Amino acid sequence: MSSEKISETSSGSTCFHFTQGKIPLLVSIPHAGTLLTPEVENALSDAARSLPDTDWHIPLLYDFVRDLGASVIIGRYSRFVVDLNRPPDNQPLYTTATTGLFPETLFDGTPTFAEGKTPSAEQRQSYIDHIWQPYHQQIQHELARLKAEYGYALLFDAHSIASVIPRLFEGRLPDINIGTNDGASCSPAVINAIQAVCAEQDKYSWVLNGRFKGGYITRAYAQPDENVQAVQLELAQCNYMDETPPFAWRQERATALQKVLKPLIQAFIEQGKV
Repeated sequence: MSSEKISETSSGSTCFHFTQGKIPLLVSIPHAGTLLTPEVENALSDAARSLPDTDWHIPLLYDFVRDLGASVIIGRYSRFVVDLNRPPDNQPLYTTATTGLFPETLFDGTPTFAEGKTPSAEQRQSYIDHIWQPYHQQIQHELARLKAEYGYALLFDAHSIASVIPRLFEGRLPDINIGTNDGASCSPAVINAIQAVCAEQDKYSWVLNGRFKGGYITRAYAQPDENVQAVQLELAQCNYMDETPPFAWRQERATALQKVLKPLIQAFIEQGKV
């Protein structure tokens, strides 16, 4: 497992990868990172060393958005260092079971860290300052640029999760989980268009604002009344990869899923216009 010291600069080059596009859409991928700080790497429990709660292969699954012209930001550090989709004050986003800014447990409830090895408060503050803040500053900067150039901005937050996690939800998760913060993060036209894409196919189950309604990124930056719209999509990982280590990519499954993801993104782009 590789580790890398946090950059002391504000460039963000070590904590995220960003490419600028040519349409008013920013795709955020906060949980695909696998980099660890030395103190976190040395402290992980045996169960956490395979980084099981990573959004594996999401940048590859959504690589087509570059051809569409979208800007893309991808977090490089593991959520076990700091979770980019949680508020900096660590207030819970859900009343049901979840994980926080600094996950103390895996999604299944297993401890993230070996006993007595949790990173210090000072170390964790440095993760906020040098990993969390740069990622969010880049989102803010890019949304402001898009709005200034086009008159509006669209934010798509891309996630995935294992399809069965009893601690977080009952039974098997729907394949496609659309989150709009109960309709507060985007217009009814966007919601209707995305639902129409899902309804036109019968291969994948889907739900709107079910177990996953949108995390901090969706909630913090969506301002539909100010022409900034946001949608989160949480995908069941079984549809494009193996859900057990080594978490292998499955091209045939991924190709089938992309046939729904691409028109879904295109519907967001089209209906998000002002």
